[in-house]
Formats: sequence, C-alpha cells, structure tokens
Amino acid sequence: MKWITREKVKVDRVACPWLIKKFVDQDAEFIFVPGDKVMEMAEREKAIPFDVPGVELGHHEGKCSFEAIIAKYGIKDPAVHLLAEIVHGADVKQDLYGRPEAPGLEAIAEGFRALNLKDDHEILEKEFIVYDALYAYCNEIIRREQK
Repeated sequence: MKWITREKVKVDRVACPWLIKKFVDQDAEFIFVPGDKVMEMAEREKAIPFDVPGVELGHHEGKCSFEAIIAKYGIKDPAVHLLAEIVHGADVKQDLYGRPEAPGLEAIAEGFRALNLKDDHEILEKEFIVYDALYAYCNEIIRREQK
C-alpha cells in the first residue's frame, strides 16, 4: 500500500513510517511531496495521507499523527503506547505527557535533518534504528514496571 505525507521529515513523519512498517503494513511504500501537493498526489497515487492537516491520520485533539495511527489500527502494544508519549513530546509544542526522553528525540531528529542526507527516504533508512532502539527501551521499561 502507498502512504503519503509532507517532505522534509522530522519526528512524527519519521515515527509514523516506522510504526506503519512494524505494525500496520510491512510492505508500505512512502511518498514525500510538498505540503500543498499531498492531497492531489494522494488521490493520483491512491495513497493514504498522514501527518497533514485535515486527514484522519493527522493531529487531532492535541495528539500527534503517531497516536492517530495507533488508535485507527487498534495497536495495543504497551511499548508502542509509551513510545507514542515520547514521540508526542518531541513533536507537539503542548506536551501532554512530560516524558524526559522527548527533548532528546527532538534533538536527534534535528541532527538527522542537519546531516543533509540525499532525501526523506534516506532519513527513514538511517533513522529507523533510532525508533527500533527506543521501542526496545520502552519494552524494557514496561517489563520492569510489570515486576
């Protein structure tokens, strides 16, 4: 399936593709276009838009697109929910959760942008390991809390 969002990815627009690949659509194909072209290209490409204003998989009621995807696809994994709190804090100015890891994730995202990589696909390729590591970290926190 094709998924589409705005180009020049940062926190939520990297986290969402990671989440989609891991928990929703392992064969997902991502398209990145200028913000004003997303809906036109979504229709043309028959792609699901995310993290753009006015779409189902976007920011709603103070929550980020990562959280919208979790809700839409019924992802129950507690580590994903904890990761969502970190992503939210790094992406949304009005942080609802106060996770101490959030500013670090925001700094990492800014650092990836500063690397001047070839394109958004290369950023995803390189930054997915960060989300794999954060997911493992979240699993460890959940495991410790359950003891």
